[in-house]
Amino acid sequence: MAVQNRIIKIQKRNRALVNCDAAHIRNAILRAAESIGGFRQDFLEGVNHKIFETYGADAKIAEFLADAVVVCLNSEPHHLIANFPPTIETIQNEVLHVLRSYGFQNTADAYECYRWGRHWLREGAITETQFVGNGFPRKRMEKTLEWNRRHGCDTVAGLNEAVRSGKIKALVDESLALYESSLDEAARKIMARLNAGDNLRMLWVSGPSSSGKTTTTVKLTQRLEKQGLRFLMLNLDDYFWALVEHPSDWINDRNFETPEALDIQLLNQHLKELLDGKTIEKPAYDFKEGRRIASKPVRLEKDQILLLDCLHGFYPPITEGIDPSTQFRLYIETLNVLYEGDGSGNRLTKFADIRLLRRMLRDLRHRNHSPLSTLLHWHYVRTGELFSIIPLMGLADHVVNAGLPFDLPALKPFLLGPEGGCFPQPEEMQQYRGFLDAQIRYDRVRKLLESVEGLTQQQATGPGVIPGDAVIREFIGGSTVKIPHNE
Repeated sequence: MAVQNRIIKIQKRNRALVNCDAAHIRNAILRAAESIGGFRQDFLEGVNHKIFETYGADAKIAEFLADAVVVCLNSEPHHLIANFPPTIETIQNEVLHVLRSYGFQNTADAYECYRWGRHWLREGAITETQFVGNGFPRKRMEKTLEWNRRHGCDTVAGLNEAVRSGKIKALVDESLALYESSLDEAARKIMARLNAGDNLRMLWVSGPSSSGKTTTTVKLTQRLEKQGLRFLMLNLDDYFWALVEHPSDWINDRNFETPEALDIQLLNQHLKELLDGKTIEKPAYDFKEGRRIASKPVRLEKDQILLLDCLHGFYPPITEGIDPSTQFRLYIETLNVLYEGDGSGNRLTKFADIRLLRRMLRDLRHRNHSPLSTLLHWHYVRTGELFSIIPLMGLADHVVNAGLPFDLPALKPFLLGPEGGCFPQPEEMQQYRGFLDAQIRYDRVRKLLESVEGLTQQQATGPGVIPGDAVIREFIGGSTVKIPHNE
C-alpha cells in the first residue's frame, strides 16, 4: 500500500532541485540488502519477523522500508516547502534511521559504509580501485573461509570439535604462523620501498577498535628495528579535546569514537612540523582529569620514522598537505569468518562482534568500564568506523588479519562460562530494551557465545595453548608483548 508523499523536490549536492522519486530510495535499500546476501541476513524473531511474514520478497520489503523513509521525511514541515526540500544527506540519514529502527542492522551497516565510501571518492581521498563498497572484502573473506575449511574450522560446529578433540593447539599454532607471515610480508614491503629510495618518514597502523593494533605495531616494529630502522612513536591520545567539549547523551555517555574527538588541526600541524625537522610541543593528556595538563618538546631525527598507532590513521584531514609517498599505511581487521552453527543457516559470524567481545574485556581490565557500558557505547564505535575507518581501507599498503579462528574459544571463559564471566545478565538489559541496536547485538553475541565450546580460563591464560605474544593476549591478559599504551 502506497503512502502519501507531499514532498515535490529534493536538493542534490550541487544544490540543484530535482523531482522526488521514492523509487530511488527503494533501489538503494535493496542494493544494500543484496550486497550482504539479502534481507534474510537481518531476520530477527520478535523484532522484524512480521515484516518478513507480510512482504516476503526482498523487493517488497525494500518498498515497505522506502515508504517508511517517505513518512519520516514528510513529518518535517520544512520539507513540504518547495524551496526548502530535503537534501540527499537528509534522505540518507532517514534511510539509516528506518533500517536501524526495524532491526535491519547489517543492511544499515552496508548502506552506511557504501555511503561514506562514495563520499571519500567524491572528495578525491580514494580512487575507484580503492573503493571498498559495503566494507566486506569478499575476496579476503573467501580466502579466509577456504583456509578455515581446510583446517576444519569454517563453522562453529567444526571449531567446537577442534576444542573437544584436543586439536585446538595445532589450530592455534598454524593460524598464528599465518598471522606472523603477514607481518613478515609487511616488513618486506617497507624495506623494499626504503631500498628503492623512497623517502619513507611515517608508518601508520590503523584499523577499527580492538582489531589488535597495539600488539601488531610492536611486533612489526621489532622486525624493522632488526633491519636497523629507528622509530619515534607519537601517542595520538594526547590530542583528545578536553572532556567538557564532549557532550554527553541520554545515558551520560560520550562519543570518543569520531575523528573529531581529536584536535585534528593541531595534530596535522605537528605532523608537518615534525617532518620539517622542527621541534613541537606535544600535549600530554590526563584521562583522569579529562584534559591536557602539560606539554613536552618532541623532535623527529633525520634517521627516524614517525610511528603512529591510531584508529583514524587514514582519515584524510589528519594528513592533509603531507606527501603520500612519505607514508606507509598498515590496516588491521579481525577478518576471520566462520559460519554459525553447522553452516546450514548460511550466516557468517560478524567481524565487529569479535571486536566487541575483545573490547568488553579490555575496557573492564584497563578502563574500569563494565561490559554493559561497552555494549551500550558500541553504536558510537560502529558509526565512527563506518565513516572514517572501514571505507578508507583501500588506502592500505598492506592488510593484516588479526582475527584468528581460536578467538571465540579463548574469549568465552572470561565472558560466559562455567567459571563465571562478565557478560551482562539479561536483567541488566531490561531498562535498555528500547535501545534496539544494543539489544540486537546483545542477543546475537550471547547466542554466539553459548554455541561455542570454550577453553578453560587456565587453558587460555596458561602457556600450553596460546603463546604469550598472541594478539588475543591483549584482551584476555598474560601478554608478553610490552604494550606502550592502550588504544
